[in-house]
Amino acid sequence: MGGTPTTPHELVIVPEGMIADLLTREASFAAVETVFAAMAAGAAYNFPVVREAIGHEDALYGFKGGFDRAGGVLGLKAGGYWPNNLEKHGLINHQSTVFLFDPDTGRVSAMVGGNYLTALRTAAAASVSIKHLARRDAKVLGMIGAGHQATFQLRAALEAHDFDKVIGWNYHPEMLPNLAKVAAEMDVPFEAVELPGLVAADVIITITSSFAPTLLAEHVSPGTHIACMGTDTKGKQEVEAALLARATVFCDEAAQSISIGEAQHAIAEGLITEGDITQLGAVINGTNPGRTSDEEITLFDGTGVGLQDLAVAASIVEVAVKNGTATLVAL
Repeated sequence: MGGTPTTPHELVIVPEGMIADLLTREASFAAVETVFAAMAAGAAYNFPVVREAIGHEDALYGFKGGFDRAGGVLGLKAGGYWPNNLEKHGLINHQSTVFLFDPDTGRVSAMVGGNYLTALRTAAAASVSIKHLARRDAKVLGMIGAGHQATFQLRAALEAHDFDKVIGWNYHPEMLPNLAKVAAEMDVPFEAVELPGLVAADVIITITSSFAPTLLAEHVSPGTHIACMGTDTKGKQEVEAALLARATVFCDEAAQSISIGEAQHAIAEGLITEGDITQLGAVINGTNPGRTSDEEITLFDGTGVGLQDLAVAASIVEVAVKNGTATLVAL
């Protein structure tokens, strides 16, 4: 009989509904920090991002993938942003699934729900930047944005650093109770402020879907660390380009930063060059000093890279297989 014999193997499936019980913020932080370091060391790399408007439901759909040679993780995340989901279907607007493949054979090895995973890994990236770039004496955390992802950002930041107070602004102020609730749960006072009031913040996280700058250079005090986490598409912009010229700029990946991140605007205006942007992983590895003074403004341009998703998904699969909660399908 014709055909090439194959070795049976199993596909590990971890559905979305199980992720919250399997993935902790601590595990997300560790996975993201490790893969950032691998990227900077040249042991892991991302593939070019595919992100398209599909002409249906105003949705953006695409793929982020990569290969972490050091961790032995290969795969992609497929999904995107459906802005009408919450109103029409009661679903969150971001929808995604992660697929992992055996780097030795190319066979699919796992399928992992990507929604909660994405929320935690995005928050973890900002927290990793706070750990490595913020002043150690930072006490006031500023938040721009109060949506679903902002609550993940706030909780992760409060767990990663000892803040005394949270201040926040949102285009729709009626959403600010989302932040106040998380701050109260973490026993940290919260205050709603106008944008100029953010000068009191030692760390600022921006997490919006804005296409026009909200945070201006005049809103930021010397010594502040800013984590820009909302800009991940060409044309999006959360902060004034002049702020990047004033700051020392770090990123998850330079290629994405200059094409779909905050840096796209500063570069277009000739305020900075790609050479002015440093991978956060270099600071983690100790090959870049990171912050060099208490007066320096540092800015992390977090566009979200495929390797973050893969690293976190791999950790979920490991836990799910170990505790017997994963679904195994023979292929």
